[in-house]
Amino acid sequence: MSDQSYDLIVIGSGPAGQKGAICAAKLRKRVAMIDRTLMMGGVCVHTGTIPSKSVREAIFQLTGIAVRTFYGSNYRGKGEVSVHDLASRVTSIVSRETDVIRAQLKRNGVAIYQGTAQFVDPHTIEVQGETDKVTLRAENILIACGTRPARSADIPFDGKRIIDTDEFTCIGSLPREIIVVGAGVVGLEYASFMAAVGAEVTLIDQRPIILDFVDREIVDALAYHLRQMGTTFRLGEKVTSVGIDEKRDRVFAELESGKKVQGDMLLYAVGRQANGDLLRLEAAGLPVDPRGKIKVNENYQTDVPHIYAAGDVIGFPALASTSMEQGRLASCRMFGAPSEHMPELFPYGIYTIPEISTVGQTEEKLTAARVPYEVGISKFNELAKSMMLGDETGMLKLLFDRHTRKLLGVHILGQRATEIVHIGQAVMAYGGTIEYFRDTVFNYPTLAEAYKVAALDGLNKL
Repeated sequence: MSDQSYDLIVIGSGPAGQKGAICAAKLRKRVAMIDRTLMMGGVCVHTGTIPSKSVREAIFQLTGIAVRTFYGSNYRGKGEVSVHDLASRVTSIVSRETDVIRAQLKRNGVAIYQGTAQFVDPHTIEVQGETDKVTLRAENILIACGTRPARSADIPFDGKRIIDTDEFTCIGSLPREIIVVGAGVVGLEYASFMAAVGAEVTLIDQRPIILDFVDREIVDALAYHLRQMGTTFRLGEKVTSVGIDEKRDRVFAELESGKKVQGDMLLYAVGRQANGDLLRLEAAGLPVDPRGKIKVNENYQTDVPHIYAAGDVIGFPALASTSMEQGRLASCRMFGAPSEHMPELFPYGIYTIPEISTVGQTEEKLTAARVPYEVGISKFNELAKSMMLGDETGMLKLLFDRHTRKLLGVHILGQRATEIVHIGQAVMAYGGTIEYFRDTVFNYPTLAEAYKVAALDGLNKL
């Protein structure tokens, strides 16, 4: 391409980069996007969100876990689930999603460069492809380069027996016993996946409690369910060494308390490292953070005014959903297009088996703030739709102000929690009360009906 000067260069094609690039293109700006070969769609599509959720759905369908209520707890849909079963589904979905993203970018006139990006100066980016090098220049730059699994130098990763989450779909066979180090969102998701296919899971974390930002009752219910599926929790325990016992052909993790945990495989899922450290940021006049993160203001602007950043590389909340909006807003701000502020009210989706979704305040936060609240609960095993889905574990919990009836929080555990949470999110966004659920009509039978049941339960307590 002869003309290699642009209004905007976007580094990274994940959710933040895609939406930022397309927004700028809609504003009639000349846009270039840079990402590594075979990484169109970013970590979200290739190693993170899409693959892990695809694995979850494959496990759900292949194991028959959703219908064990009808056929008994020992029922196995396919029998032995293999890595090939999971990987083939992931490959198919990733390929289709990549094609969709490429088509969207092409349709909007975004020029795509494949290779690794590094700053030459604040306006110039060097792209090293597989065979050649290209230099691009732009008035504005959006950094949306995402993250990678954090690695410890003390962990002897080999890509087969001791792995990080990026390597999960490349393993040779599913383990019968697996050690998962890290009980954050990602660690819990993979622990539940493995438990669902019948593996014995040992979950280790040095924190004494898991998911401290989620309602305790919901977390306790998840932990109970995981224990029922064969998960052992080792919380408040620090891993001091990891290795392979060649004689016994076993992976082991030694803990600070003196315990020794063994298994066929170890999955290390302790945090993420932002990729900002790979961009030669000092050439752009930006400070380099040891964790690779980039600091921005409320407009997603860095310390260099024409350079913006969005998505996981800026840190919390590091969700694909929020990253999309951050990328779009960054483009709006840099080109002076009308835009709102980032919504403070957004849902979390935790794709464990069973899944969790939550929006708004927790009981713990309301108690600390001395807000007089009441609770309404609907148990999924009392809903006709849940019985059809075979979900005995689910529940929906509403928190509301005792005096004004205003909805303050929604917390859901169970099938399709991440889908139905948006009903509560919408009511909260418009300042609605719990009486809305009592007075409205829901399709029957549906999981959404849980809102009415929970609302009636809560109102009956007043």
